[in-house]
Amino acid sequence: MENPHDDTSHQNIPQEQPLNKQQPTPQSSITSTPDATKNNEVAFNSRIDLSGLQNAVEKIKIELAKVIVGQHAMLEMLVVSILADGHSLIEGVPGVAKTITAKLLAKTLAVDFSRVQFTPDLMPSDILGTSVFNVKTNEFDFKKGPIFSNIILIDEINRAPAKTQAALFEVMEERQITIDGARYKMEPPFLVFATQNPVEQEGTYALPEAQLDRFLFKINVPYPSLAEEIQILTNEHQRENKVALDMVAPVLSAAEIAKYQKVIRQIIIEPNLLAYIAAITENTRNNANLFLGASPRASLAIMNASKALAAINGRDFVTPDDIKKIAPAVLNHRIILTPEREMEGITTNKVVSQIIETIEIPR
Repeated sequence: MENPHDDTSHQNIPQEQPLNKQQPTPQSSITSTPDATKNNEVAFNSRIDLSGLQNAVEKIKIELAKVIVGQHAMLEMLVVSILADGHSLIEGVPGVAKTITAKLLAKTLAVDFSRVQFTPDLMPSDILGTSVFNVKTNEFDFKKGPIFSNIILIDEINRAPAKTQAALFEVMEERQITIDGARYKMEPPFLVFATQNPVEQEGTYALPEAQLDRFLFKINVPYPSLAEEIQILTNEHQRENKVALDMVAPVLSAAEIAKYQKVIRQIIIEPNLLAYIAAITENTRNNANLFLGASPRASLAIMNASKALAAINGRDFVTPDDIKKIAPAVLNHRIILTPEREMEGITTNKVVSQIIETIEIPR
């Protein structure tokens, strides 16, 4: 007598084999694990040529590594801000290389650079410029201020009064200033790197929310680790009389920066990831821990910065991990805690992390 199970097993074998062969499809393995992602990226033929951009970023990192020890997160965010055409606010206690990093980064770019030290007596005309009467022509000539540059480093931005801070509103957002009815456009690239000390409060003026919203990132700079601090001491000892700025050479021109900024805009981001970004921002507006949520400008900032981060990593498409990595630096200065949470010692970074963990990641 024939065993009916024999026929069934013979019929199932050819059905199972094709299913097993079809499971590891290229699309399903893109976001499964870091190793799978890495292997997929190696085999993936990018639809956009990112080799030049990656080489330029690598050269910048090599130049900065001649002087700067560690601070990899800050350096990466600053490079992303350049490619995404956004300003950065760098916050940290004195001595953690905020200013020197911004100066050295500007030195790696073959563009104009100016530095402004903000003080309580600084006036808007000291930054923007002023009209001076010309006796020879009997007309007023406009004398440009230090804001007319490509990379502007503002040291201790919170030391200037509100009137001077407000002078930056138009130029940071629209890349132009209006004085005496005349409009003056900034030459691209135009980027503001501003530093501030979060500890010292005497003689400082808190930045208004409208100005904070114009910064793409707020980058918190931590103390170096013990090993990094030992390396800092070693490098300084071996450097002897060499000037740090003289050790760094320009590697990127203004034309190349403009070209790579255009490349960033071509990076692909799927509709479900756009919805993911919108969900993160929308959650800040309905979060019980927050008094003020983020505006649509924050959503745009997350999208543009995520594209830049993807391009730096050699991908012509954005992943959820790019968004999760970028979101804290974009949101932490755009939201305000409720008084109760602030008294409890809760930080904006912690709230942003909770929001990111709460929202389901697109698959």
